[in-house]
Amino acid sequence: MDPAALGTRLASSLIAPALKKLLVQEGPGAGLTDRPVRVSGLVSFRGEKRTLTEADLDRLARKLVDAAVAGPGEPPFPYEEREPVVLALTRTLHALGDLTMDDVQAVRLGPGALARTLRRAAPAPDLSADASYFLDSLTEWSCVQILHFFTQRSTFVARTLVEQSRGQAEALAKMDALLARDDGPGRDRAFEERYRGYLAIRHNHLTIFGLDARDTADSWALDVAYLSLEATRDTAREPGEGPGATAPVTVRLAAEDALTGPGHERVLLRGEAGSGKTTLIQWLALTAEERIPYVLPLRSLIRAARLPAPDDFLAGTDCPHSPPDGWAERVLSDGRALVMVDGLDEVPSADRARVRDWLLALVRGYPGNRWLLTARPTAVRPDWLAADGFTELALAPMDRPRVTAFVRRWHAAAHAPEHEEPLLDTLRTKPDLARLATNPLMCGLICALHRARRGYLPPRRKALYDAALQMILTERDRQRGMSGLDGIDLETEDQVELLQRLAYSLVLAGRTEMDEDTALMLLERALPSVPAASAQGDARTILRQLLLRSGVLRSPAPGVVDFAHRTFLDHLGARYAVEEGHFDVLLGHAEDTQWEDVLRMAVAHARTRERGRLLRGLLAADAPRLTLLALACLQDAASVDQEVVEEVRARAAELIPPRDKYEAERLAEAGPFVLELLPGPEGLSDEEAHAVVVTASRLGQEGALPVLKKFRSHPALDVRRQLVGTWHRFDAREYADDVLAHVDPQGVDLLVKNPDQWDSARRLPHWSRLHVDYDLPLEELVAGVDPGPLTDLILSNNPAVHDLRPLLALPSLELLVLSGCPGITDLAPLAGSPLRHLTLNVLAGLPELRGLSALTGLRSLSVLQSVPGRSLVEHLPASAPLERLYFSAGSLATTGLRGLDAFPELTFLSLGRGVGPLDQDDWALAADHRSLRELFVVAEDLPTAPLPRFPRISSLEVMVSRGPDQFAVHAPGFPAVRAVTFYVPREASRDRAPYARLFPDAGVTVLPA
Repeated sequence: MDPAALGTRLASSLIAPALKKLLVQEGPGAGLTDRPVRVSGLVSFRGEKRTLTEADLDRLARKLVDAAVAGPGEPPFPYEEREPVVLALTRTLHALGDLTMDDVQAVRLGPGALARTLRRAAPAPDLSADASYFLDSLTEWSCVQILHFFTQRSTFVARTLVEQSRGQAEALAKMDALLARDDGPGRDRAFEERYRGYLAIRHNHLTIFGLDARDTADSWALDVAYLSLEATRDTAREPGEGPGATAPVTVRLAAEDALTGPGHERVLLRGEAGSGKTTLIQWLALTAEERIPYVLPLRSLIRAARLPAPDDFLAGTDCPHSPPDGWAERVLSDGRALVMVDGLDEVPSADRARVRDWLLALVRGYPGNRWLLTARPTAVRPDWLAADGFTELALAPMDRPRVTAFVRRWHAAAHAPEHEEPLLDTLRTKPDLARLATNPLMCGLICALHRARRGYLPPRRKALYDAALQMILTERDRQRGMSGLDGIDLETEDQVELLQRLAYSLVLAGRTEMDEDTALMLLERALPSVPAASAQGDARTILRQLLLRSGVLRSPAPGVVDFAHRTFLDHLGARYAVEEGHFDVLLGHAEDTQWEDVLRMAVAHARTRERGRLLRGLLAADAPRLTLLALACLQDAASVDQEVVEEVRARAAELIPPRDKYEAERLAEAGPFVLELLPGPEGLSDEEAHAVVVTASRLGQEGALPVLKKFRSHPALDVRRQLVGTWHRFDAREYADDVLAHVDPQGVDLLVKNPDQWDSARRLPHWSRLHVDYDLPLEELVAGVDPGPLTDLILSNNPAVHDLRPLLALPSLELLVLSGCPGITDLAPLAGSPLRHLTLNVLAGLPELRGLSALTGLRSLSVLQSVPGRSLVEHLPASAPLERLYFSAGSLATTGLRGLDAFPELTFLSLGRGVGPLDQDDWALAADHRSLRELFVVAEDLPTAPLPRFPRISSLEVMVSRGPDQFAVHAPGFPAVRAVTFYVPREASRDRAPYARLFPDAGVTVLPA
């Protein structure tokens, strides 16, 4: 559906004014300025002139989408994607408020380019191809209308007359220059089309280096697999920004936007090995629309005697097409070029000054173009080109959503969807492995190894880390033809020998970085034992090479050295500790959680007898955490004496699986590595399954998600409630899709605690029970649910709720809980609802709360706040067929139980903790009630004298804090009781015998409170 087709559906008197609400309307005296106005100052959902709320913006987007898909014919995208499309359009329109351009610039940009700018500024939606195309078209159509509104503003015409005059003068000058050419513009345009076609073929693929798997494809389509990365730069605060105004501020932007906007005409982009620098250049070459891209790999150009002039740019990169004479000169002179120079670190250090002189000569000779130079962080000093106007950016490590997106796109491009979810689960379960996956290179390596082994990574982490080190230390550079740079070529083992000395020094010191002088001292001591390295340079030369080419060691700040991944630090440090026989040192630090991975890797590196010594040393501490750590170590060990294995497993069996939630909480205290040891639901009792889920929930880390996914189809109610209750510890959408969408909702409240969860909840299969625990307006809530299935609704901590009338749109609503909703003052609107069960807690005081007596359809009522007056019937609905009443928290402080006989159908009465002082007359009213059969009481709130006789109570529940003797004096007053439940403190004994003696003729149960 293109924008024109959308316009035929949306260009109506109803929709166009709705879209116009996005903009601030002109008022008297508005716009008395001859300067352009920022777009962000014209929107109506931010700033001082705010008239639209976030909810209004959502409704507007929904209106646009609904109108656009209405009508005959096949829908433009699947129905189930309607809500994600609405959300994506809302966020795209919201990005108007973040634009720094002015209205004149926006109009000059045009609707297509403005739409692309908004899409880049908004979060990337996860949509199908059809939905994405529809969203692009709808955004462009909206931009047509928005720009039309801009041009109708009274101040716009006067300003643009000046802009047009200037623009016409510049256009005439350029036209004169164009007409003066001998070759004419047509030949240039024809060549540029051929050249862009060549770029699409040359750069629309992504190559993986260093793979040892024959059946793994070494490249895939870039337009399928490209993932937007993030770039950062440190900048000084603006003057007058308060205390600490001189401290730097980290600015983050999409890497593909690195060459857009003011101040980014010239960019030096730094990035670690494999961080995606070259891939970004490929993407910019494919997507540059307004400029002519040149991709200049320095590792190829530097081989020539002289670096290329503009006319030689294409020949230097093996482009087969010959441009018209003078074409490159015209492109650069007109300021239409995007020149991307890749790989300064791949040039010998002696030649880097020559590269700078060449580049700066081009920059100064051809102003108005865009320039990008890439390098590893340590290739040149900070501010190497700052004096010449270059902004320094750094590619940031990939965050978890980007890693997930990379893995999904990798497997889609490799046609291996069956391996995608198992790998994502592995990355979540093994935090140490996830720490490796911080850039496209390492993500690609892990994906390739996982696929090459038919869905499994090397079974032990040591093998994976060794494979990773082999690739990034030597194989990648060799396959790129970069080995031997600066005359130094170190084998993997030689580099490992040197790096492990640095790693062990840091591990012993409990630090993650050292100063450069310390690193040099350690290398000076180590080099004599590594002759292949010492023959190629001194300590300073070797350190510089390791920092520049290894991809493992880096310099995050001048004079500072650290490891790019903590995983490699622990792996290499443990390797050296084992080689040197420092087992007592390792065991001496076992209680330190920072040494967990070092110990696990030490067991992996050790020989069989040494492994037994380490494992028995962990067991000898007789500490649950170290016992579990020993069990985890078995997963990393190639061979262990069977006697040691049985000893470790026997000790760990006392801890895993946990048998109840209290054991689960203690197990979680051992640390995140426990997640790897937790079993699935097979063979577990319901109580054990619940305890395993509690353990994973308490840890609450990303690695817990695969464990919880195993239990998402479990039928036990406690398991399902725990799965829902721990939602807030994870990414809302991911958890909803992976877990909640598969949980049987029967009997479980879906707890929603923030807007992100609400957005996800609206996409789930409809639940009949919903608990909203934040300030969500009631109108939005009702609009976002299927009203038919919803039977139970809990609203808590919600000051945004005042009017309950929207609930009348829920025809099946039977249970309502209002807690922490002080804005509610009138319950009368609920009189016409099918409501049967109501709970009131911390609302406005009941003297101000009107309408409770009008709810004549209630069958149960729970009041957890004071009931005013001298009798229950003054405010409670006496004419309702109430069967169950719950009181606590001082609710009967003034009324007592007076008026209880006004509820003749009452069968259950709960008198919770602190219900209020009750005298003998109150207890007599309860004892004499003719239909009352079930009673709940708190022993410490009972009088010291025996209660009156309750001849009709058959079921009794008692909360005790000091054992059975606390209720002994009252037990004889319940002669007809047949079932008794005692709730005791969790630390108290649950032996039922002493409680059963109080009621020899009844079934007695003892449960934790």
